[in-house]
Amino acid sequence: MLAVSRKGSRERQAAADSLEELALLADSAGAKVVGKIIQQLPQPSPDCYVGRGKLKELAALKDAEEFNVLILDDELTPGQQQTLEKELDIKVIDRVALILDIFARRARTHEGRLQVELAQHRYLLPRLAGQWSHLERLGGGIGTRGPGESQLETDRRLIRRKIQKLEEQTEEVRRRRAQYRHQRQKTGVPVIALVGYTNAGKSTLLNALCQADVLVDDRLFATLDPTTRRLVLPDSNKVVLFTDTVGFIRKLPPDIVNAFRATLEELTEASLLLHVVDISSPDAAEQCRTVEEILKELELQEKPRINVLNKIDRLLTDEPVPDEKNFDDLLNSLDLIPDGNTVVISAVKGWGLPRLLEMVAEKVAVSPAPAPPVD
Repeated sequence: MLAVSRKGSRERQAAADSLEELALLADSAGAKVVGKIIQQLPQPSPDCYVGRGKLKELAALKDAEEFNVLILDDELTPGQQQTLEKELDIKVIDRVALILDIFARRARTHEGRLQVELAQHRYLLPRLAGQWSHLERLGGGIGTRGPGESQLETDRRLIRRKIQKLEEQTEEVRRRRAQYRHQRQKTGVPVIALVGYTNAGKSTLLNALCQADVLVDDRLFATLDPTTRRLVLPDSNKVVLFTDTVGFIRKLPPDIVNAFRATLEELTEASLLLHVVDISSPDAAEQCRTVEEILKELELQEKPRINVLNKIDRLLTDEPVPDEKNFDDLLNSLDLIPDGNTVVISAVKGWGLPRLLEMVAEKVAVSPAPAPPVD
């Protein structure tokens, strides 16, 4: 695994953290990581991502370690990928391809598979020339007739047609979801959407609150497809819907965000967002910033929310859980969420969930009713 970093301790640490996350992604994809390398450069080399000297080192290291895949922490241009594969004679994939591979493995519903396939084909189109092996790996068998420049334009047309068809199907998904939201708004049932960095514990929280049966695994992107469950809030007896959404991650490829826009539009109609944070992660602050950036891209930064600091049990050794009033010093020291609209929980232990539901009930009670959609 390889990353390029600018000079400076802060930049190198950021690259190291990103590379550690890349290793977790590789593990989620079933790969075994045998080494991590960071090269300091003003910017990635335009022709082969790394410097020529580092390229020779990689060739020697490949023979010594006998690895057969090189994973890069940034999105490669088609030219960079071709050069690396030619010089090293191994498969080279970038962060985007790795995330797409994980998404393809984890998508279970028709909608999820459709959106992943659209992102895959958009990624694939500019990489057709000289990348015939990727057609089989990422394109679901498209282009398996074999290499040959005479077929390049034909395959490009096939991919463009496929993208157009997938875009039409995705638009149909968006239309059906809009109709569903229209009917849901008529009932006046509030929607509470769970958002957060991947592996923050959103699925565990949904299971704990709603007795759902969502897959839980301590891996990045363990679940991908959105899940909605009904819950009657204690005391008020008000019915709400909790919706889990795909986790965010740094350097999330724009094509993935665009492909999943049909799903992410659920966030737009939500009455309230629960931003779930893995408080035990040493990288929690950076993960929060990543989520905020994506919410801003989706124009959701002003949406009412509760910040849910999860996995507090991993920071505590004494049981039973201390009174939540004793967590104030912890929250102040972390300085993650400055607005104070925060609750500390452990979804796996059930700690803090009654207070979370109280806050949800308070927020839903004061939230204005959503405007009816325009027909």
